[in-house]
Amino acid sequence: MDHQISSHVHADGERRAKEEDVVDVEAADPKPAEAADHPGGDDGGVNYMARAQWLRAAVLGANDGLVSVASLMIGVSAVNDAGKTMLVSGLAGLVAGACSMAIGEFVSVYAQYDIEVSEIKRDGAKGKKENLPSPTLAALASALAFAVGALLPLLAGGFVRPRGARVGAVCAATTVGLAGFGAAGGYLGGASMARSGSRVLVGGWVAMAVTYGVLWLFVKVFHIHVSSLG
Repeated sequence: MDHQISSHVHADGERRAKEEDVVDVEAADPKPAEAADHPGGDDGGVNYMARAQWLRAAVLGANDGLVSVASLMIGVSAVNDAGKTMLVSGLAGLVAGACSMAIGEFVSVYAQYDIEVSEIKRDGAKGKKENLPSPTLAALASALAFAVGALLPLLAGGFVRPRGARVGAVCAATTVGLAGFGAAGGYLGGASMARSGSRVLVGGWVAMAVTYGVLWLFVKVFHIHVSSLG
């Protein structure tokens, strides 16, 4: 009888020891559960918020340049068949748009800079000045991105003589550029590349169609003759 009681006590002690070992192992190694609950964290993850500022300036700048100059060239083709007129209008749009983007970005980022500097002075924080945004770099980046986007339709159709081929070249280059910029923005921002590319592509097509239609209607209604550069 005593031998049976001793065996039961010994077995119960071994069972409890095994349960305590399992609990100790789970408590000592909580990382797998945390990694499963928080995928894409600091270890090997991508901080998409850190990309937000430069991504917005680069993608939006290039997209604005592409849509603005392409729409301008397509709109001019509705009222004038000359290739030089279309080229000059596209070049003017590139220069004016790049300057506008640079000034707008400079003013916007400088306002953000002033706000952050005021907060640092008010809170007495030290060591944060290295993280302040640069208005000059933001302005240059926006102007450069706009110019890169604007060069696509300008180079594609600015030197083509036949009107139909010229308009087709601008539309084709703009379509490829819009899809590419949209997909790149989606990839870098962690969103769907197909959805982002489609959204940007449709928006660009609408802008070109509206510009062409408004100028064509304006000339027809008011019987305006637009002189050619040759």
